[in-house]
Amino acid sequence: MKRLYTMTAIIGDEEYTFAATDYGLAYFDLVTNDEDISKFFKGYQVITDNKKVASYVQPLKDYFAQTGTSFPFAIDLIGTDFQKQVWEELLKVPYGTTTTYSALAENIGRPTAVRAVANAVGRNPLLIVVPCHRVLGKNGALTGFRGGLPLKRRLLTIEGHTYS
Repeated sequence: MKRLYTMTAIIGDEEYTFAATDYGLAYFDLVTNDEDISKFFKGYQVITDNKKVASYVQPLKDYFAQTGTSFPFAIDLIGTDFQKQVWEELLKVPYGTTTTYSALAENIGRPTAVRAVANAVGRNPLLIVVPCHRVLGKNGALTGFRGGLPLKRRLLTIEGHTYS
């Protein structure tokens, strides 16, 4: 059986869940947003193991402290082929920039699949690491974010954008 190693860590004032496979970080989200990880990762044995996951914490702390702009660790994208295609495209959106759902759909060669792209963005299991917070509505407006719009504003502000 495949294994998913988990731990929680405090970053700033918030508690986050980290989950990793033997190949890399597979899940990162606020504890308050947690879905049942065993349902999200069907067929995985979920094991709490701080030692297996601890190396992923500091780069995220550095990001929030504005002393790091990238994540120098392996990730393991677990989802459908379409979701992984969208998430891989999100990984190409540079720090400090934004994109739109329409642009993502165009970039993966599926210009009419904007809603499907938006759904895949919403199912991103690696909040911040796969930068779904960098996706805006077509008119540049802040749109939904699993971490909530206040966190999305904060992440974009960390990266040099300002939103009221």
